Amino acid sequence: MLIAHGFQSASVNFEAYAAALVEKGYEVIAFDAPAHGRSGGKRIVLPEYVRMLRSVNQYYGPFHSYMGHSLGGLALVLFLEDAPHNNDNHLVLVSPLVEMTAAVATLKTVLRLPDVVISDMNEYVQEISGHPFSWYSLRRALGQIQAKTMYVQDEDDQITPMPDALTVKNDNRPNIRFVFTKGFGHRRIYKDPNVRRQIVQFL
Repeated sequence: MLIAHGFQSASVNFEAYAAALVEKGYEVIAFDAPAHGRSGGKRIVLPEYVRMLRSVNQYYGPFHSYMGHSLGGLALVLFLEDAPHNNDNHLVLVSPLVEMTAAVATLKTVLRLPDVVISDMNEYVQEISGHPFSWYSLRRALGQIQAKTMYVQDEDDQITPMPDALTVKNDNRPNIRFVFTKGFGHRRIYKDPNVRRQIVQFL
C-alpha cells in the first residue's frame, strides 16, 4: 500500500490511515515528497514527484493499493498510467488536482504573474519532462487506469473545486466510485473518521 500526500503536507498526516491499514493486514509505505516533511530540497514540481513515485515503486513495490491526496493524487495517477496494474488493484483519490493548466491559471491570478512567467514555467516543465502543462491532466491519465477507484471530494473545497471533480464524474468511467462530502474543505476531509472508515473499507 502506497500513500502520497499533497502540497504543503507530509506523510505524518496519514498516520491514522497507516495504523488502520496495518491492522487490516497491509504493509504501508508513506514518504515525504521533495521539499516536504523530512525530505530535503527547496522545491517540488509535479514531474519530480512522479519520478519519485517510480523510484519508490522500484525499490519497495509493486503495490496492490494506492491512496493520494491533492497533488499526490494527480502524481499517483500519472505514475500509475505507465505502471503495470489491473482491475484487482485499488486506488483512492482524495481531493485530487484535476488539471495542471487550471492550477497554473489560479496561481497566475493569485500572484498576479505576467504571461511571460507562465510561458517560461511551461517551457521549463516541457524541458525537464517532455510534456507541457496540458499533459498533466487527471482526466487524460484516468483513461489509462484500470484499478478500482474511489474518488472522494468535498463540496466546499476551494483548492480543488467541486466543478473540477464533476468534469471527471461526467466522463462516466465505470471503474470510479464517487463519494461527496460537505463542510470539510480540502484538508479536513481525509481527517474525518467516517471518510477514513470508508476509505479503509474500500481498500
